[in-house]
Amino acid sequence: MTSDHTMRPFATLSVARPALAAFLTMGVLWGTFAAILPDLKTMLGVDEAQLGLLVFATPVAAMAAMLAAPMIGASLGRAALPVAVAMMAAAFALPGQAAVWLFPVAMAACGAATGLTDVLMNARVSAMENARGAPLMNLAHAAYSFGYAGAAFTVGGLRAAGWGPEAVMALMAGVGLLGALAAIERDGRIDGLARPKDRAAARLGLVPVIGGGIVLIAFMTENAAEYWSALHIEQTLGGSPAEGSGGPAVLALTMGLARLAGQGIASRINPFHLLKGGALIAAVGAFIASQAMSPAMAYAGFIVMGIGASVIAPTAFSLVGQYAPDAARARAVARATLLGYFGYFVGPPLLGLIAGSFGLRMAFVFAACLLALIFVLAPLLARQRT
Repeated sequence: MTSDHTMRPFATLSVARPALAAFLTMGVLWGTFAAILPDLKTMLGVDEAQLGLLVFATPVAAMAAMLAAPMIGASLGRAALPVAVAMMAAAFALPGQAAVWLFPVAMAACGAATGLTDVLMNARVSAMENARGAPLMNLAHAAYSFGYAGAAFTVGGLRAAGWGPEAVMALMAGVGLLGALAAIERDGRIDGLARPKDRAAARLGLVPVIGGGIVLIAFMTENAAEYWSALHIEQTLGGSPAEGSGGPAVLALTMGLARLAGQGIASRINPFHLLKGGALIAAVGAFIASQAMSPAMAYAGFIVMGIGASVIAPTAFSLVGQYAPDAARARAVARATLLGYFGYFVGPPLLGLIAGSFGLRMAFVFAACLLALIFVLAPLLARQRT
């Protein structure tokens, strides 16, 4: 009995390895981008508001890719996830090479590949969860957070050593290609992506809409903080480049550790209590970061924010997978991902516009206020159980 219990985590890691590799790779690539963002801003010669507009092509491309993801995933079969991860890795080599007029195109490529990968990897984890009867979503999202934190810390060291955006992003894109190899599996087909001919079976209802709304809020605040924390520390608080890169790294590392803890408690705590508690804690952390007077105080805010935000999106994704009918699960998760990652991509440009007009402090205050909407959406989702 003890031996089986000891081996269970290793068996879980083995089964979930392809999806974990996809989440880890995405974390590495976006962690690289967030940590190198101050240097990209300098390279492009733009301010926060202009930079927000330059990355606005990202959500447009991501939304298009997410809409097409079920069809693409169904046609590629078991190769869908590793192919999407490889495309994402290749795309992230581009922004460091681009002049101002080509930068939106490079970011559009990153957005499209990320959108495709995101739908497929979340649908794969949801299928694994329901097949095994065990929570895996927190573990998968923890892999993203650890990849993000590790990349941010690494990029901070590379920046301190004098590496420019071109070399940094090319190196980390190579790391991403290794993640694509790790995402290959013998039986990786994601069932339920194709739309059924039966109209009744094709209906998804409100579950992915409400669940996706919760993910939208979580990712809008989480990713906006990841994008703008380095600039907040360096420009608002006068921190060094290494301290600035530490902002997104601290946030992501905290979220990774909290998600590992969430993996253990997800089956013991009411998921709706988990959603509300996470939103409250994350809002407090965002407000602390907005009022920070030093990099250390900002780090404290990001740690609190990371603890709260860590459980929101994985819990919402799991609930969508649980509440959707079996035949519609993959498409329901894909729909929730589409809605949720609208926040993931729109959040940074939106907060960039707020920062350009009112300052980075006010951008984090806005993020804190946004989290309060989860207290409205969580009860609505609870009523959808059939």
